[in-house]
Amino acid sequence: MLAHSLKTGNFTLKSGRTSSWFLDTKQTACRSDGILLVADVALALLPADVTAIGGLTMGADPVAFGIAAIAASRGRTLRSFSVRKESKDHGVTGRIAGALQPGDKVAIVEDTVTRGTSIFEAVEAVRAFGAHPVFITVIVDRGGTCAEMARAANIAYQPMLTAPELGYDYNT
Repeated sequence: MLAHSLKTGNFTLKSGRTSSWFLDTKQTACRSDGILLVADVALALLPADVTAIGGLTMGADPVAFGIAAIAASRGRTLRSFSVRKESKDHGVTGRIAGALQPGDKVAIVEDTVTRGTSIFEAVEAVRAFGAHPVFITVIVDRGGTCAEMARAANIAYQPMLTAPELGYDYNT
């Protein structure tokens, strides 16, 4: 993952803060060998009762779709979906696009999390749809704040990797 996703230099993050490192984890999640590795880790973490997987588009899309496809090849059925940034008022309306069903127990995923705002935007959209977020995972937690947010929302949280595990301090 580090070979494709880790960049060093001077970066301005979405939060407006600066950082000497940046992760473009889509560079891992969008490669066949990368998504296999991500899926291996994610499937080992996912609770057995999870029936659907998804999150806020674009960050969650390759992660959720890849994990669901690989899970199917291993005999585990997971419906996948995206949460649109805005509601659609034609065709299939609303913020949810994909196979999510009301009542599903959901794993919310993301490629990289710094503050957790995108993840919890997806959590709220999934709840509004009538499904139940029960687990959150990300490829890399670079901020360290998502765990507390998940705990407060009573949702299990387990990142695949953290910034300290990569040799960096949390950067929010």
